[in-house]
Amino acid sequence: MKSDSPKIYFHSLESIHFLSSRKKIKAFLEVLFKKEKRELNELHYIFCSDDYLLKINQEHLQHDFYTDIITFDLSSTNETIGEVYISVDRLKENAQIYHTQFSNEALRLIFHGALHLCGYKDKKKSDKERMTQKENFYLKKFSTF
Repeated sequence: MKSDSPKIYFHSLESIHFLSSRKKIKAFLEVLFKKEKRELNELHYIFCSDDYLLKINQEHLQHDFYTDIITFDLSSTNETIGEVYISVDRLKENAQIYHTQFSNEALRLIFHGALHLCGYKDKKKSDKERMTQKENFYLKKFSTF
């Protein structure tokens, strides 16, 4: 029997004490998927180190470079199932580079992964601009949620 609520999990291979508002984030992610007209079934966020994510990047995507996030869409039906891997090392560095709070950058990456599962891309410049617009839109909405 399917539960009415999607299952959203946060896992950590690194310290994620910055996710103090997990319940609020989970509730907001449900809103994000509804707004994007995507049915969410199960979503796992895995916070890890640079080296851990590099290994995933090499083994699964044949990319030999560090990255801040990798999203896997594991859906086999119209109900979204996904895994989002986020490097805590890149997260910290991004916050410094973009002069933003660590928690804000964490939310940006969390939403970024969700948006990938909703069909947004970021390889081409126009796609990246659209993704950034959506991230900003949801960051603003989250601040008043």
